[in-house]
Amino acid sequence: MPTQRLAHRRVTDATGQSVWIAFGGAADQPWLQLLRPGFRHCFAALGDEAGWTVLEPLSGRLLVARLPVPGGFDLPGFYRRAGLRVLGPFIPTEATPRSLPPLAPFTCVALCRALLGPAAPRAWTPFQLFRELGGEENNQDN
Repeated sequence: MPTQRLAHRRVTDATGQSVWIAFGGAADQPWLQLLRPGFRHCFAALGDEAGWTVLEPLSGRLLVARLPVPGGFDLPGFYRRAGLRVLGPFIPTEATPRSLPPLAPFTCVALCRALLGPAAPRAWTPFQLFRELGGEENNQDN
């Protein structure tokens, strides 16, 4: 009887996971200066009962870190106190088959949209994603 390798098993149930999206104004590349101040970068934090995992696309690499904090730690509050705008929690939607792969560059917005799933709003810039997810620019407590 053949056994299925874990690497080939697809997880489709995101039970217990929530996605939080953080937006900030830091720009480490000159071309990012063209984006709206305060919305030049975004990244995601996935929370579950065991703790937090941060996914942050940096210039030239993807940072994935499991934070050494307890599951009940208020990471969104920590980011807000640090001056970031934070939206969430969002529940990742079920994956759906596509006839073609997405034809878009890998950006911070693309990563956040991919984590939210196929129902994620269409956006190219962090500010567009912020607005499409219901964020209000004048309210930092979203």
